[in-house]
Amino acid sequence: MTTDGSAVAMVTDTTDIVNKAIKYHKTAPTATAALGRVLTAGSLMGSRLKNKDDSLTLTFKGDGAAGIVMAVADYSGNVKGYIENPSADLPLKPSGKLDVSGIIGAGYMSVVRDVGLKEPMTGISQIVSGEIAEDIASFFAQSEQTPTLISLGVLVDKDLSCAGAGGVFIQLLPYADESVIDKLEQNVTKITGLSSQIASGKTCEQIMADALDGIEYELFDEIETDYVCDCSKARMLRAVKSLGRDELQKIFSEQKTVEICCRFCNKKFSFTSDIME
Repeated sequence: MTTDGSAVAMVTDTTDIVNKAIKYHKTAPTATAALGRVLTAGSLMGSRLKNKDDSLTLTFKGDGAAGIVMAVADYSGNVKGYIENPSADLPLKPSGKLDVSGIIGAGYMSVVRDVGLKEPMTGISQIVSGEIAEDIASFFAQSEQTPTLISLGVLVDKDLSCAGAGGVFIQLLPYADESVIDKLEQNVTKITGLSSQIASGKTCEQIMADALDGIEYELFDEIETDYVCDCSKARMLRAVKSLGRDELQKIFSEQKTVEICCRFCNKKFSFTSDIME
């Protein structure tokens, strides 16, 4: 946080997280970039939650080839994700960058925070560009009236692995000093090409120093984050049983087992008619 309380800032390196997502979902390059950016944003936003059992779900639902792209994060920034079409891919843009906006398309994004209330808190906004970072900044500006600077990057290597991925997330607090705002705007160019900076070995601390160059700040916390899927046989069993006894009887009259696949890690679970006893 800036010493004068004008802004809170976070920086993350999600290279390992994105590589785990590639392993689970077998994503094409553009799909990797789209899912990786959403995972990175979800991790950053999740780490702003206050309590251990809180969770945040960030979803992009556009009309592009990617389909639904989702990230679910906890208050420690651990995250899991899903892309409806992991094979979604497009030619590079003239700039040489992956065409994430092309596979996201037009539609809406939503942020759902489950913080233990009777109903989760849900915010929805239009996708403004499909580049993910711009869309999230627009969401915070429109839905929560919170000026937000966010930079996200995913660099896909020639072997289709992730060479570098990460994000910078800065939010202005009430009564932010104008001089701090001016310096943040001036520093934006220093955090462009973020994924390449991370791939070249730049640390989160160094990136933070660039983002807040000329601004006094204090480092409050540093946490390890990971791609964490909390699926289990017990949880999947509850999902199967939710179909109801009549529907299950019909299914088991036609086949011996029911197989259900976790959409976040692709782990498969099989159940027999014994679950009805």
